[in-house]
Amino acid sequence: MFRGRLPLPRATALPIALPLALLLPLATACGATDAGGPSDGKTVTVTVGYQSKTINTVTAGTLLRSLGYFEEELTARGRKDGVDYRVVWQDYATGAPITAQMTAGKIDIGSMGDFPLLINAARGKQLKEPTRLVSVTGYNLRGGLNTVVTEPGSPLRSLADLKGRKVSTSVGSAADGTLVRALRRAGIDPAKDVRKLNQQPSVGASALAAGSVDALSQFVAWPGLLAFQGKATALYDGAELNLPTFHGVTVREEFAARRPAVLDAFLRAQRRATDHLRTRPVVAAESVAKETGLPAEVVYLYNGAQGIATFDPALRPELVAALKEDVPVLKEAGLVTDVDVDAFVDTAPLGRAVPDLAYPKATSPKSELWLKGQASTRTFDSPGALLKAVKGASVRAAYVPDAGTGTLWFADRAVWVADGGEWRAFVTRSAAERYVSGHAGSRIVAYADAVRLAS
Repeated sequence: MFRGRLPLPRATALPIALPLALLLPLATACGATDAGGPSDGKTVTVTVGYQSKTINTVTAGTLLRSLGYFEEELTARGRKDGVDYRVVWQDYATGAPITAQMTAGKIDIGSMGDFPLLINAARGKQLKEPTRLVSVTGYNLRGGLNTVVTEPGSPLRSLADLKGRKVSTSVGSAADGTLVRALRRAGIDPAKDVRKLNQQPSVGASALAAGSVDALSQFVAWPGLLAFQGKATALYDGAELNLPTFHGVTVREEFAARRPAVLDAFLRAQRRATDHLRTRPVVAAESVAKETGLPAEVVYLYNGAQGIATFDPALRPELVAALKEDVPVLKEAGLVTDVDVDAFVDTAPLGRAVPDLAYPKATSPKSELWLKGQASTRTFDSPGALLKAVKGASVRAAYVPDAGTGTLWFADRAVWVADGGEWRAFVTRSAAERYVSGHAGSRIVAYADAVRLAS
């Protein structure tokens, strides 16, 4: 049984076991059968790679780890098969190092974004350590999890303005894929017309603040974090691409074949964490904030009841189809030669572990208000109703969906438009300006003025 919770450093083994196991050295590697365990093979170490600050992976990482559901599932499994299970959690900033560790046989289960997943599949096949995609964590059917931002006060107003500029991104990430596609739609050659700097998200954020890059294209939760801190302004909402983006769970094929019961336990635990997040979104946001150091208001922007990410482990057909559309982008960048997506996607483990999995489809988001001192939020049918509620209130965070894409954004960071007696909000100024140009009499209004004028 599980014997208490130890402090959780970057890579930690959590004992789930009999007293004898507590006397044995913790395994530092995984993949090899019974690594670090006694000679009779009664101890099994499972290593999970995750990205704590990529918060739409929390149901397979940060939140799951803090809830202890995987350990609970393995404890129950251990009672049946007489095995002591240990879980090692390894935290990374991006998916690339997780893939490197998986192809070296040192991580068994990992979570990462759609583009890194394809690289994971390609590298696994190339290095004869094949992997399989077995579930989804969080997704956005339009692509709103990725955003291009600039420094506040930047003269840049649209993607066209990036020509000849320096842009920080993480090459091979979903955010890089969004940047490449968006630039092409704007008539800009991403290979020739901009100077891309391949940087970790935190490095890129620092570069933006220092003025050494003109823009930053990144994935959840960096754009929202920088906007919340007043350190960035959204230049491009990834949802304008109208292409699904998601993060998912991949497993080493050899491990899945050798330890199917462990994979089942993980997927059941992920489903429990998903249920927890969907039914208690504020509690989950506060928990993830505590574990990661991110503001809870930022976590809730993405993971909340109306958040940018929808959490559902199912390998939905539209997500698999989007994955296939990503392959040519990575091939052109020279990051993969080819990927057999149908062979990579494996729906059998989830169907076996969670046969009753069913969640409603994502609906259009509503405006939402989180007042200080409150453990729940209020939703509103219109942005105008939110503005009225904000007036004179003690606001912790207010959220409003983009009028065109539906991407949720902080109300005080959105660009507001008054159109007759109606109010609309947009993630970017360029989107607001496009709306105004097509609607006579409408005008852009500062947030403070919108709150004052709302009646």
